[in-house]
Amino acid sequence: MVTAGLRIVFFGTPDFAVPTLEALLRSQHTVAAVVTQPDRPRGRGQKTTDAPVKVTAAAAAVPILQPLRLNDALFLDALTALNADVGVVAAYGKILSDRVLAVPGRGFLNVHASLLPRYRGAAPVHRAVIAGERETGVTIMRVVQALDAGPMLASVARPIGADETSEDVEHALARLGAPLLVETLDRLVAAEPAETPQIETEATYAPKLTKQDGLVDWTLPAERIHNLIRGLHPWPHAFTFLGSRRFILRQSRWTDRRASGAAAGTIVEAAGDQLAVATGTGVLEITEIQTEGKRPMTVREFLPGHSLSSGDRFASSPIPA
Repeated sequence: MVTAGLRIVFFGTPDFAVPTLEALLRSQHTVAAVVTQPDRPRGRGQKTTDAPVKVTAAAAAVPILQPLRLNDALFLDALTALNADVGVVAAYGKILSDRVLAVPGRGFLNVHASLLPRYRGAAPVHRAVIAGERETGVTIMRVVQALDAGPMLASVARPIGADETSEDVEHALARLGAPLLVETLDRLVAAEPAETPQIETEATYAPKLTKQDGLVDWTLPAERIHNLIRGLHPWPHAFTFLGSRRFILRQSRWTDRRASGAAAGTIVEAAGDQLAVATGTGVLEITEIQTEGKRPMTVREFLPGHSLSSGDRFASSPIPA
């Protein structure tokens, strides 16, 4: 039975980290301070706004630290002065230095959105969805200097639905990871929980996303393109070109029906609710689409105002008019 809580310093920035912070605030443990990334321009208008973790911490009157550099002497002094027992990391966005890792007496725990050792790195949810994985999960691990390579203390698995986006999966994992982290801290109070080393030969990596990751190769099977579209939602999105125009593909579904010999990328139907495109294997049905600077639309909304016709062919680069 837990008899006393721990003093926690929490490192996190985006929406994924908020459920864990909220769970800690409800727990018997004390959040001594929150460390989050400096304010940056966000959204379409690129206005400087507070990140979700900062908003949550401010509402709870928790002290907030936003260092530009983690090895800054003033920040390290402030971190040390917190007298934290444990550090918790949930999508902070930077690799912690050795000097930071050495501050809490009982080290750092990380809430990582994959079943380690698979999908170490910056984009585990997106890369798992893009790869067509049927299962993912959350792992609580001890933070070491090597990227997501520390021993594991707890994990929980979750299936990935065939049409779920990365946004859907990430929200679900955030809600799963929060109570798992608190349970792990509760066990840490009574005794050192068992730690399972990761098997290095089974490790895979999930590198940071770039906008170029979204370029569609229509020679791939329809299912793989569908996985790319949902894996890159809500950012940076899959895209393709028709002539000089760039189209953002936001939602889709796929079938294994043949496209009567049409070349990959060819539109085989463009009417009503149907915008069907031939791929390397099968047909991809686009259900939500967007052009640069415009709002996303369903295909039924989109087609009347845009000249897309059967026989037109999407390409991987713009073709000047």
